[in-house]
Amino acid sequence: MIDRALISVYNKNGLLDLAKFLINRGVEIISTGGTYRYLVENNIKVTEVSKVTGFDEILDGRVKTLHPVIHGGILAKRDNKEHMDTIKSKNIKPIDMVVVNLYPFFDKVCDNITFDEKIEFIDIGGPTMIRAAAKNFQDVIVVTDVNDYSQIIKEIETSGDVKYEFRRKLAGKVFNLMSAYDGAISNFLLEDEYPEYLSLSYKKSESLRYGENPHQSAAYYTETVGKAPMKDFEQLSGKTLSYNNMRDMDMAWKAVSEFEEICCVAVKHNTPCGVALGKDLHEAYVKAYECDSTSIFGGIIAVNRKLDAKTAEEIAKIFVEIVIAPDFDKDAVEILKAKKNLRIIKCDVKPTNDFEISKLDGGILVQSADDKLVDETKVVTEKKPSKEEMDNLIFGMKVCKYVKSNAIVVVKDFMAKGIGGGQVNRIWPACQALDRAGDGVVLASDAFFPFNDVVCEAAKHGIKSIIQPGGSIKDEDSIAECNKNGISMVFTGVRHFKH
Repeated sequence: MIDRALISVYNKNGLLDLAKFLINRGVEIISTGGTYRYLVENNIKVTEVSKVTGFDEILDGRVKTLHPVIHGGILAKRDNKEHMDTIKSKNIKPIDMVVVNLYPFFDKVCDNITFDEKIEFIDIGGPTMIRAAAKNFQDVIVVTDVNDYSQIIKEIETSGDVKYEFRRKLAGKVFNLMSAYDGAISNFLLEDEYPEYLSLSYKKSESLRYGENPHQSAAYYTETVGKAPMKDFEQLSGKTLSYNNMRDMDMAWKAVSEFEEICCVAVKHNTPCGVALGKDLHEAYVKAYECDSTSIFGGIIAVNRKLDAKTAEEIAKIFVEIVIAPDFDKDAVEILKAKKNLRIIKCDVKPTNDFEISKLDGGILVQSADDKLVDETKVVTEKKPSKEEMDNLIFGMKVCKYVKSNAIVVVKDFMAKGIGGGQVNRIWPACQALDRAGDGVVLASDAFFPFNDVVCEAAKHGIKSIIQPGGSIKDEDSIAECNKNGISMVFTGVRHFKH
């Protein structure tokens, strides 16, 4: 039986319907501050909390519900005679429902306001009340989500009360919310690279049809604070995004954003299959397509400039899953929309270079993003690369960052013509990348050469210059092989493993 409800909400959507329903069932409503005024303005009979506690709100509203009369009414166990006798002796009435949603810290922490102003959006009274109500959920209905109002009304209309199972679920939602809310506050205040406790603050964005494979379930969660590419993109057309789509889209956007120059990246199965620069997007796309015209089919296309109609027409000649760009010409959108299943994604948010997280069975690995390309470019051979060769080497190393180790990228004219990786040794991907490239000019490797075999293979294919981190105890063997074959070699001092 619900006799008394405390309502204190920031988000007032749907509140009037719930309040009117409770009043019509004879429920006494008590409320605070802005919620109290809102209900009074809408002719809802309500009692202000200060009248119940006998204590005015103080400290600019920081203290209004933090009072034994409120928390005694929430925490008293109805089947505990000692509890009920105690609150009766203190003239405390039970509170049977607590409807509270919190100050919008998730939103305000990202606003252009001062640190002190952000602190004021850390809710104290609200979390205290809903935690108390959630602990005593058998006796107190706790509501934090406006989307639950209708279900509560339905259950009360049907049976006069809210069933145990739903009460328990509502209580669970409180602690689920608070873990994210507290996590966001913790991260805001600590600014610690690796805190003692890892607090992740994510909110479910949508349920997905399935995961990596049809028999796996999946959902998509986004960060509760801040802007990020895979949170703040806009889908202009096409089917719903899948689990694999999102992973590939994330990879493609990060890779294409690596370049200041006009660039196109094609991704298939979370691996670049074509990357190229061009004087315009059309040229960049055609070159990326020519890198691997087979694998690009059914892949994802990412560009780092506004997509024009000419390039859209070229893309539309084949089947791709997604086209992602910072913007689209109107005509380009119409051309791509003709392919009904093609997802058109507008994303104008640069990658955050935030932490990377890998889930293990029983633990989580956390690392900073791979946001450093080289320490220095040190020529270690007798021959030096030309300016054009050096520029192509740097291009190749940028691509290496997004290829599974052991990564080898063979480049010509700012085209990743041969890409090999994901093997358990370095020579296999080297052979694959060189064979695929056909006529590559320079070669980039994500890690050092433990032997000179890659240089030997590169020499067979006419490679003119190589870039790699260096650091092997057998570096001199590779350097000597380069000198023997008239190949220049550059060390960077930075490894780019991607497992």
